[in-house]
This record gives sequence, C-alpha cells and structure tokens, in this order.
Amino acid sequence: MPFISKIERQSDYSSFNSSCPIVIDNGASYFRIGWAGENDPRVIFRNIVQRPRHKTTGETVTVVGDHNPALLKYFDCTRSGPRSAFESNVVYQFEIMEYILDFGFDRLGADQSQIDHPILITECACNPVQSRGKMAELLFESYGVPSIAFGVDAAFSYKYNQKLGICNDTGLAISSGFTTTHVIPFINGEPVYEACCRTNVGGYHVTDYLKQLLSLKYPHHISKLTWERVEELKMEHCYVAADYASEVQVFQRGHMEAEEKTICWQLPWTPSPAEEPPSEEEIARKAALKEKQSQRLREMAEAKRSSKINELENELKGLEFLLEELKNIEDDEVVLFLASRGYTSKREVESAFAKVTQSLRKAKGEQVPSEEKVDASAAEKYYLIDIPDDELSAEQLKEKRRQVFLKSTTEARQRAKQKRLEEELEKEKEKKLEEQKRLENPERYLEQLRAKYKELLEKLDQRKRLKTNGNHSNGNNNVSGGVGRGERLNAAQRERMRLLTTAAFDRGKGEDTFGQRDEDWQLYKLMSRENDDDDDDKPDQDEAELTRISSRLQEIDPTFFPGSESGASATEAPRFHPLTKEDFQIILGVERFRCPEVLFNPNFIGIDQSGLDEMVGVSLRRLPTWGQGLEDKMTSSIVVTGGSCLYPGMAERLEAGIGMIRPCGTPIKVVRATDPIMDAWRGASAYASAMQFPQQTFSRMDYYEKVKQFSYGLTP
Repeated sequence: MPFISKIERQSDYSSFNSSCPIVIDNGASYFRIGWAGENDPRVIFRNIVQRPRHKTTGETVTVVGDHNPALLKYFDCTRSGPRSAFESNVVYQFEIMEYILDFGFDRLGADQSQIDHPILITECACNPVQSRGKMAELLFESYGVPSIAFGVDAAFSYKYNQKLGICNDTGLAISSGFTTTHVIPFINGEPVYEACCRTNVGGYHVTDYLKQLLSLKYPHHISKLTWERVEELKMEHCYVAADYASEVQVFQRGHMEAEEKTICWQLPWTPSPAEEPPSEEEIARKAALKEKQSQRLREMAEAKRSSKINELENELKGLEFLLEELKNIEDDEVVLFLASRGYTSKREVESAFAKVTQSLRKAKGEQVPSEEKVDASAAEKYYLIDIPDDELSAEQLKEKRRQVFLKSTTEARQRAKQKRLEEELEKEKEKKLEEQKRLENPERYLEQLRAKYKELLEKLDQRKRLKTNGNHSNGNNNVSGGVGRGERLNAAQRERMRLLTTAAFDRGKGEDTFGQRDEDWQLYKLMSRENDDDDDDKPDQDEAELTRISSRLQEIDPTFFPGSESGASATEAPRFHPLTKEDFQIILGVERFRCPEVLFNPNFIGIDQSGLDEMVGVSLRRLPTWGQGLEDKMTSSIVVTGGSCLYPGMAERLEAGIGMIRPCGTPIKVVRATDPIMDAWRGASAYASAMQFPQQTFSRMDYYEKVKQFSYGLTP
C-alpha cells in the first residue's frame, strides 16, 4: 500500500550499530522517532491515518500524518476521515498503530521488515497492562525487535529538566497533552505513580471548543474554519486569563483594554473586479450590430407580410370569381355547386369574402372600422339567429341554439371588457390627478400618502384582532380564549343566526304553519350559507388599497419599507451590498481566553472533572507520606510540560489557583519546561543512551517465556 507524505526518508539507517536504540515518543497528537543520544528526533508527523480511494482507479492508499492537499484532490476522502489509534491517550486501535509504525520506520530509513534495534517507546502514566501487552506483541511479532522498554513521557520531561537545573528532585510534573492531563509527584527523583492524578481534558478539547464558538459566530465561514486553521489560531492568539471573571467584565464593559486584546484574522479574500464603462468604440460596435440585426428582422417581417398579402389577394380573387359564377347558376343547382367547392351556402361564401377582405386590409396596414368588424363577425357566426324556427331543420335548430348561447356569452364578455377599459381609464385619470398633486406639493403629498397608509394598516390590524379575539377581551388584550362564536361573526352572519334562533323558538307554539306562505320561503334564502355575505370569501377593498398605496410609496420614497409604519417591531429593509474585506475577517475577543479556560474549568464543555489547579491538591492528598515539609518542597518545584501549557499566563494562573487551595505562606513556584513539546523525547533519548539501559529492557526471549504474564497481567 503506497504512502502519501511530504516527509523525506532518512538515508543513514545502515550506519547505526544494531545496539543503538530507537526512541519513539508515541503521543496522541504527534509521533516522533529518532536515535538515542541525539538531541532532536529524525521524523515528526501527526499521529493520524486516512485511507481514501483513488477517484479513477479505485485503489486504496494510506495517508499517514499531515496530508498534502495537492495530492489528495485526486482521491475520494468523503468516506474515510482521519483516524487516531488513541482513545483518551491510550492506544486501542492497533491496526492503525501498525500503519503509524510502518510509516515511522520507513521514514527513518529501515529497508527491511525486521527492526534489529532496541526500542524505547513512551506511554501515558498508569497505562493499562493490556494496552502495553498489545504494543509489545505488535513490536515483537510484526517487527522482530530484540528488546523494548516503556516509559512515561511526563517523567522523561521532568528528569530532563532536572538535569538542566530547571526543577528539583522533589516536585510535581503537570503534563497537559492532546486529550488528557496528568499530575505526577516526584520524591527524590523517583515518580510516585500511586499519587498521580488525571483528567480527560487537553488541547483537543480547547481546539474543538474554539471551533464550535467560531462556527456559531461565523456560520457563513464554516468551510474555511478547518481543524488546522483553528489549531493555528489557538496556538497563536489564545492565552490564559489570570482572573477569568475580571477578564470577562473587561470585555463586557468595552474598555480600550478589550479592544487592544481583540485580534482580527483576515481570511483569504479576492476583491471583485471593478466594472469599467465601455469605450466609445465598443458602444459604436454594439449599436451597429444591433442595427444590423434590426434591419434583418425588418426584412424578414416585410417578406413574410408580402407573402401573406399575395396569398390573401389570390384567395380574394378566387372568392370573387366564385360569387360571379353564382350569379349565372340556377337556384336549384346552387347547393350542389357550393358543395363541390366545399361550402354549404351562399352566406358562408359571402362571410368568407368579408373575412378575407378584412384580413387583407389589416395586412396592408389599413384601418378597419370596429362596427364593420362586429357586423362581419356576427354575420359569419350567427347567421341562423334571425331565421324563424319553422323554417329550420332539426340540425339547424340545434345549431341555432348553440349560436344564441355563443352570442350571449360573447356580448357579455364584450360588456365586461368595456367595463374593464372604463375602469382602467378611470384609474389612469386618478393616477394623473395624483401625479399632478405630487408635482404641486411633493412633501404634502407624501405626508398624506403615509397617513392614509398608516390608517389603513391600523384598520386592518384592528379587524384581524377583532376576528381573532372578538369584541370583548375580558380585560386582557392578549387573551384569545373564552370568546363566543357569535362575537367573531360579521353583520350578515349574525343576522342569519338570529333568523335560525327565531325559527327554532317559534316551533311548538300552536299549529306549525311555516311554509304555507310565499314569504316564508324568503327566510330560507336568507338563512342559506350560499347567500351568506362572508367577508373572507370576497376580495377586501381596504387590502387592495393598502397594496396600491404601499407600491406607490415604494416608487416615490426610497426610505419606505412595508410595515415600517406599524410600530417599533418593524425590521429594517434587507439591503444587498457587495462583499468587502471586512466580511472575510474573524474577530477573536473573549474566545482567546474562554477556550483555554476549559483546562481549569472542564464543566464549560460538560466534563465533570477537576481542573489543573485542583488536580495538584488531589495529587498531594494521595501521597503515601504526609508532611508539610514534603508538600512545600513539591509546590516549590512544579514543572508544566506538554503542548497545552504553551499559552501565555499559564504559570501565573497555576500559581494563583494552587495558592487558593494551599495554606497561606506556602512557597509556590511554577516553571515551564525548556521545550514542553520536545523535552519528553529528549529525556527518553538521554535515558536510552545510558550504559544501564540494556539491563532495563524486556527482551524477545522474556516475552516468549512470560507472554501470558506480560500481556494479560496474570501470574504464572
């Protein structure tokens, strides 16, 4: 399986003696591997594995460590995300761990499947025996290493700093890593693991919390807030507040100090290109092209018009010739003659002649009188209406009834059309009058229009409230319940209910004579639901007028927004503006110290565990030998190590927090390791290069002899 990486492969693997140990700092965040005795590891990469498929060939590849975006664009990474072999700083996915070790040994320069060098690998404090046994099994069985040794990373870092004179032989090591944080006491240079303390909070939780806060604050930039970028923001700009509550108050009050502590992170942004006005040559070229196209369209329309005129003239000549022939034919032969030509009567021929004449005049651009149009259309369509019924056959009577129906509906449509035209003319006249008023006094006209709009809006709102709550609200305008149905009815509906009640009340009083008179049946019409005058089923004139005034105000007043006159609840009009540089800026204010605060208050992210300062007190209470002098020695030599202790203000905050739980006057000194990230590997490298290291390893022979005891913690 091929690997994808931008880490160069070492070429001097064969130059090292087989007795030279290989030192591995197997952290939950980064994997470091190198040779014992050296000051820096040879290979460093992220302790993650990703196995995507190639988009073309479908081949599965293994991506270890930091991926290369230039190469991964050819792979489908949607179904295979980055995976880690760790769960709370304990290795539990040994298949992934095998990929990590394969890649680490390959980058170190190993050209064989067997590794013939002793291995020193780090682990967390109080690592489960089962995890350690599985790791030994992997190294012995898969790589054939001659011997292995395990060590705690925080202990290596403390011992390394002790040699440099940073701390004393008795003290505390606070190791804040990627997923967990440990506190380990040291007495006379030896770690006391019985008194160590652990909490499941680390740099991962700080980064994840910062990513969540920024995603909620800038939801339109979620795709740009990747894990790598948020990690970079955390390491560059986050800090630990000396007093969290006081720091929050500074930002709440908006002091100048808060503005100075606010960081602006600029996202990649490309300004939109400015639109340059077209040149005179471009305008002239477009005008010439447009004129050419218009000329072509005119020529095509003229050719089509000429062709149509020729067709109509030929058809008109044919009809004229047919009418001339009809003059010379006997009356009894007219029907047969017209049937041979495709016509049924002479009237039909005359109607066709009139229609073709009108079409020809229209095609030539001549005006056709409307009365002539109507008469010709009526003569063509309704030629049986004026003929008595006794002179028509059964088929003609049926056709006559159809023509009568068509004529009545056509006349009704014409009347409606004429009415609409009159209404449009009236509206146009009113519009002209309004425009004249506006031109005479624009301010007064706008004020009157706004007043009318506000009046109609309040009227409609009041009508809706009455319809919902009725005419009585029982002293509470917000209460909509407890209102009878009659209070929500309009006048017509209330009259209908009265009639129904009266009719029901009169029943049973003497002889029931209802319905004997014609007047009684009018009551049924009034009570009928079909004749109920319900305002909901008819268009509201007030709403139509409100819509008209609103559109008019939008035309003449750019600051007007529908609903802005109704009250304080109105919202501002959404305005579109082009994206600028400020729209691609991430502002970091309280997030800078709020996210690292989870190390001291894990309950911020829902983890009910102790913070860093409380862990020191827990660890001191677990010491097997209790004494004030021993505790004072430990608190006077506290070393913080690990990647999560790099925040500015970490040592000061720890001193203040530990001072709150210790007696007054207790000496407290918190120092940071010389290199919190690399000191664990350097301490392990120095330990592996010592002369007594071969006697402190576990050989392959010991593994095969005591495999059950070592792997599963069982006694032989």
